[in-house]
Amino acid sequence: MRMGRREFVRTGLWATGAGAAGAAATGRPGLADDTQPSSGDSAPETVALTPDGQLVAVRGARPAAPPTEDWTGVRRGMPGRKWVMVVDLAKCDGCGECVTACRTGHFTPADREWIRLYKMQDAPETARYWFPKPCFHCDNPPCVKVCPVGATFKRDDGVVLVDNTRCIGCRFCMAACPYSARVFNWGPPANPTETDTVHTGPGSGLPRRIGTTEKCDFCESRLGEGKLSHCSEECPMGAIYMGDQNEDSVTNGAGVTLQFSKLLRDRAGYRHLEDLGTHPRVFYLPPTNRRYPAPGEPDAETGDVNAHPEQP
Repeated sequence: MRMGRREFVRTGLWATGAGAAGAAATGRPGLADDTQPSSGDSAPETVALTPDGQLVAVRGARPAAPPTEDWTGVRRGMPGRKWVMVVDLAKCDGCGECVTACRTGHFTPADREWIRLYKMQDAPETARYWFPKPCFHCDNPPCVKVCPVGATFKRDDGVVLVDNTRCIGCRFCMAACPYSARVFNWGPPANPTETDTVHTGPGSGLPRRIGTTEKCDFCESRLGEGKLSHCSEECPMGAIYMGDQNEDSVTNGAGVTLQFSKLLRDRAGYRHLEDLGTHPRVFYLPPTNRRYPAPGEPDAETGDVNAHPEQP
């Protein structure tokens, strides 16, 4: 039996309850006890997402565990690490190379970008500035709390990921995220044609599946290889730093390494919408003493206007 998303919401309460009961029985979030398969007309119905994006009611079905050998390691993250990002708004000139690098590295379509660039102005009397915004990988992530099947999870190293083999497309995580950091695969997924050089598996978002959510993953596979994130490495202004809070150091694409705690103290670092209590792992440095003109303003020396297009 096929059903629309409205019917899914109405019947999804049973699936959520079953998932919670399964988590208690098996220790795996969102999974019912698959050691006691049920069959016959007496078995309850659950809702499943087909490969072509259709929601179907299946009698007696149990979601399968993710088919990956390193699933436990992916869920736990990298031991001893606490990844952070620092964005220096005084250096950002709105060129958009961070967006392009992320789109290229993760094969994201233009309407489903993982990092976006905004033109900001806090008050009519203040100057405008550019604001790159990825997922903030919060230490208190609302998206993790509302996911009914454990598809969104928080690792010990600070990274928040999405396992799209579990995602049922309910979009509760999108509603819960106060930063609008997630995107939804409404149409045919954009997957790379050659996967031998692409990181795939739980949390990578690849291969993409229609009817699932995805977001910035902090380039966790690159961090594990000792590399910077795509956006940090390709930023020509050196505005984006990545690093390990436990080591108290961050590095930008220009190879400049700074002490994380001192940088935040000296530059009055802050986190976006701090009062929400989500505790993001992305920090911003205020756009004071900017090295580049504000959006729409002419350069003092050349007279050129900073007119990079804002991301939608």
